[in-house]
Amino acid sequence: MNNKVTLNIVRFVVLLIAQVTICSNINLFGYVNPFIYIIFILIYPVKTNRMLFLLLAFNLGLLVDMFLDSGGVHAASSVLLAFARPVFLKNAYGTLYDHQTLKFGNSEIGALITYISTAILFHHFAVFNLEIFNISQILLILKKTLFSSIFTIILSFLLILLFKTRK
Repeated sequence: MNNKVTLNIVRFVVLLIAQVTICSNINLFGYVNPFIYIIFILIYPVKTNRMLFLLLAFNLGLLVDMFLDSGGVHAASSVLLAFARPVFLKNAYGTLYDHQTLKFGNSEIGALITYISTAILFHHFAVFNLEIFNISQILLILKKTLFSSIFTIILSFLLILLFKTRK
């Protein structure tokens, strides 16, 4: 088996386990719920089969939904993030993404922060919008999105930097 395939399988399993055992039990101030499982979607290799990527994102979200009993909210949000990921990559990396030469381990820090931040805000807005599903609660949706996103961005960035592959 290819080394990159093994690495992605390990990432998938470790992030899923960390999400359902640790992060799902964090609920700071009633608004802060980190969703670190989306790191898998964020740093999945760019040069891969898109249908396989969407299927993996769906399965990851579905497994999180099964463990958290959240009724498909994470599956829908994960697929939405995976589908919209090229927009965030192009916004943050520009020509590097256009030429398919992007490697997250070698990318500059500013572009990585832009990419992670916008993608996480998008994902969290989708999660909380589907979870609450009431337009009269838009302030609650925005508040949960903002605070959870800030915490998830910090955790995600630290985890990505901590486990970044060395040259």
